[in-house]
Amino acid sequence: FQQLTQPDSSNWRVLMTPAMVNLQWEKAILYPAGYFSRQIQVAPSVVLPAGWKYGTALTTASQDGDVATFAPTDLYTLIDSPIFAGAHYRRVDIDPSGAPSESRVHLNILADEAKGLAATDDQLKLFENMVQQADRLFGARHFDHYEFLFALTDQMGGIGLEHHRSSENTGAPDFFTNWAKSAGDRGLLPHEYAHSWNGKFMRPADELTANHNVPTQNTLLWVYEGQTEYWGDVLAARAGLHSKGVALATLANVAAFYDQQPGRQWRALQDTNNHNLLGYRVTGQYPSWMRGTGDYYRESLLVWLDADTLIREGTNGRKSLDDFARAFFGHDDGQWAPQGYTFQDVVAALNAVNPHDWAAFLRSRLDAVGPDARAPLDGLARAGWRLTYTDTPNADEKAVQSGWANDFQYSLGFTLSGDKLTNIRWGGPAFEQGVGAGWTLVAVNGKAASAEVLRNAVTAAKGTDAPLELLLKSGDRFRTVAFAYHDGLRYPRLERIEGTPDRLSDILAPRRR
Repeated sequence: FQQLTQPDSSNWRVLMTPAMVNLQWEKAILYPAGYFSRQIQVAPSVVLPAGWKYGTALTTASQDGDVATFAPTDLYTLIDSPIFAGAHYRRVDIDPSGAPSESRVHLNILADEAKGLAATDDQLKLFENMVQQADRLFGARHFDHYEFLFALTDQMGGIGLEHHRSSENTGAPDFFTNWAKSAGDRGLLPHEYAHSWNGKFMRPADELTANHNVPTQNTLLWVYEGQTEYWGDVLAARAGLHSKGVALATLANVAAFYDQQPGRQWRALQDTNNHNLLGYRVTGQYPSWMRGTGDYYRESLLVWLDADTLIREGTNGRKSLDDFARAFFGHDDGQWAPQGYTFQDVVAALNAVNPHDWAAFLRSRLDAVGPDARAPLDGLARAGWRLTYTDTPNADEKAVQSGWANDFQYSLGFTLSGDKLTNIRWGGPAFEQGVGAGWTLVAVNGKAASAEVLRNAVTAAKGTDAPLELLLKSGDRFRTVAFAYHDGLRYPRLERIEGTPDRLSDILAPRRR
């Protein structure tokens, strides 16, 4: 096979640039039908551009010039072991465990330019902390070695994809060299690493298929992705990759989105597990109403926070969801043949930690639908915090919500993308005015429009009875819309509930053992 790529990312990812390539073996194989993928043996090799180096979970048998030959393996392992290769490459040991050199965790960094590889010792120490905190959380490893494939690029298409012994990840070219800027983007690697336990070693039984021609089912993605999203954010905080402020801002954004989401009126969280049938992460212009792929990640995170705080409350802090993770994902240390789990298995494991009607607890949140259905925010209150809003985001909140300056979701009910109105919130002020996605913002109160002009106008109208007038253009027609909105700018923030246990801070604190 010869590796080709799309010229741009309009339909899917760019997989190859002049500086790097992302080789995913499933795009370059033919195999006999009707066999278990683990029973099909292959002897893979790859020819790379001259001088390029690579990272992969495969074992290199030999390298002759630009031809790398890998040890024979089975088809399942091959497909689960992609390659990142490039002209600018650095491999770093980030394993503080004392494991043998051939059984350690490595960070394989590729970059558009050599200067992008310049991670400092202090930065790398945070990734070591992540590996250590994962060991302390799960109590076992289910890989012989693990390779983070991390491309710092604005040319190759973005990705965050889990594998059993590796993961495919991308970040901005200045991820390390402009460290403050990357503050809100450091949760990807902890998320993908947690998948080695949840999703790869232990995975939903209806996703444990014989080969890649058998369709998987998605009934438990709220565990596969939802609890992994939870542990990814927790590990990022425990490792120091996220400051506490960034962790709080991240959770505030999630809580606000689902607190304001009307789509629960017709579509339950459980049903969003099937959204990939409509297209991965395809939500259209009304994501607040349609719901989609992100919900079984982020709303499920709130369900698992709810479960964690309930366990902590019910056991007076003696146990937590950490105990569930260690028991459910941390058995059979050193084994990495995947094992399946069911809804009943999840319920039984939760009951073993803290007896409760966990089946009813989960189903009431997964199946909640209708005009009275609400976001699962009980865990936030039980953690000692509440969702509130501010008109002036702090530095951590700006780092997490990099587009804050164009975000009017929780005020006027839309996002400003350039001069276009997008992400119209169903039932919000703009929606109720009959404003549609894609309309152009021309002027605000008679002044040429910009995000700054609109922010200033929303602020000036706060507490007054003066209308906020927007001149909009749709096609060849203009329309002036007067908003009777006087609550000012609103950005989500978490606030401590005085006199309550601060369980959230306990959750985010690093484990000592």
